[in-house]
Formats: sequence, structure tokens, C-alpha cells
Amino acid sequence: MSAISIGQAALLGVVEGVTEFLPVSSTGHLKITEGLMHIPVDDTSVVGFTAVIQVGAIAAVLLYFFKDIRRIVSAWGRGLVNKQERYHHDYKFAWWVIYATIPIVVVGLAAKKLVEGPLGSLWVVAGSLIVGSGVMWAADQMGRHKRGEDDTTFKDAVLVGCSQILALLFPGFSRSGATMSTALILDLDRVAATRLSFFLGIPALTGAGLYELKDAVGAGVGAVPLAVGTAVSFVVAYASIAWLLKFVAKHSFNAFVIYRIVVGVGLLGLLATGALHA
Repeated sequence: MSAISIGQAALLGVVEGVTEFLPVSSTGHLKITEGLMHIPVDDTSVVGFTAVIQVGAIAAVLLYFFKDIRRIVSAWGRGLVNKQERYHHDYKFAWWVIYATIPIVVVGLAAKKLVEGPLGSLWVVAGSLIVGSGVMWAADQMGRHKRGEDDTTFKDAVLVGCSQILALLFPGFSRSGATMSTALILDLDRVAATRLSFFLGIPALTGAGLYELKDAVGAGVGAVPLAVGTAVSFVVAYASIAWLLKFVAKHSFNAFVIYRIVVGVGLLGLLATGALHA
């Protein structure tokens, strides 16, 4: 019998789609939702399931930014065979994304048992939500928001890419929150920070999903719930991406900061009273 039912998979797909690219921590929200549904958050198949349905959200990014991705990949391909093309910003940016992904891949493989074990606790999620809120608020206040996407440098990409490790080690910190905060500290404007976060998330999240696929299917999650969760996350994530880009163009990140604190404090309350088990 599947560790996750079709109905549960659909609900988790909605949670993943809404929260993957918003700076509120998709991992944290998935763990909270799983806990409320009495799904064992530390079960190997469940951990694999949550990683795999991220592929649906990534597919939404690929579709939404298809023209940008095609342009960047084409420039990269031309640069591989034509030296003159290597001065193009898109060619350089493609390499920057590759280089910026290496740190999280190395740490992810090295710390896999730790992440799936002690660091996967809901206590860690609650603390990371609150601490991450402070970091995000400070970054939004510190950043001068004066640099656009075309001003992005190799240093920006690598530093923002490395910040994904925070979310890997501390579920609840939020990959989007960590990357956007780092980009804001580097003085990128909110839209540029958000788009850079999207592009850097594509290889990292896709790789994690494919890597965990064997555990999700082989350890107890049926193929149908897995497909449903992934499909739902794709549809919801596409709408979420469109909304977020419009939102950050005119608003600060304060709404996300407040929301994260409320969720973090609420989670601490549920854990302290025993209403939810870590």
C-alpha cells in the first residue's frame, strides 16, 4: 500500500506549487502538512516523494522562462564552438549557473543522512523560518536595489548559488529566501534577485528530484500518487511564478517576513503542546 494516498499527494502538490518559489520554505510547509496528515516526515519514501514533486515546479519554471532559457542555452552552445561568442553575457551566465550549482551538489551528497535525519526535525523548521525571516528583512533593508539582471556577475551567481546550502541544511530557511536575500545584499533589485533565484534553482532542484526518484518509488510511494503530486505542483507553481514576479516589482518582502514569523511561532506552539510531533 502506498505511503501517500492520491488525495494526500494532490494536497502536497498544491503546497509544493505555491511555496517552492515563494521565500517561505516549501520544505518546511511540506513537512508541516505531512505532520498534520500523520505522514512520517523522516520516512525514506516520503523524503523522496517531496523531492520528486519539485520536478513539477521546475517544469513550470522551464515553461515560464522558456524563451530566456533557450536564448541562454543557445548562446552557451555557440560559445563552445565559436570563440567570439564567448564574450556574450548569456554564454558567461550559463557557465555561472553551472559553477554556482557545484557547492550545493557536493554538500547535498555529503550531508544527505544529516539532512534526512536530525536536521529534518520540525523544531529545526520552526527555528529556521523565524531566523530566515530576520535575514530576509535585513537584506531587503540593506540592499540598495540599484542593479538589474544585466548587471549580474560571476561573483553574484556563485555567492547566491552557495546560499542555497543554508536551505539544504536548515529546512525552513527557504532556498528562495536564502538566494533572494543574498542577491539583495549584493544590491540587485527585487525582480533581478527573484529571476536569478529561479535560474539557479533549475539544476539543483531537478538533480535532487531525479536523484530521489528511486527512493520515492522503490520504498513505498506508488507511481500514481507520485504522478498526481508532480502534475498538481506544475500547474500551481506556474501560477505562483507569474504572481510573484508581478508582486516583487511593486512591493517589498515584508509580507513574506511577517507570514514566516507567524508560521514559525505557530509551529513552535503546536510542537510545544504536543499537537504536532517533530
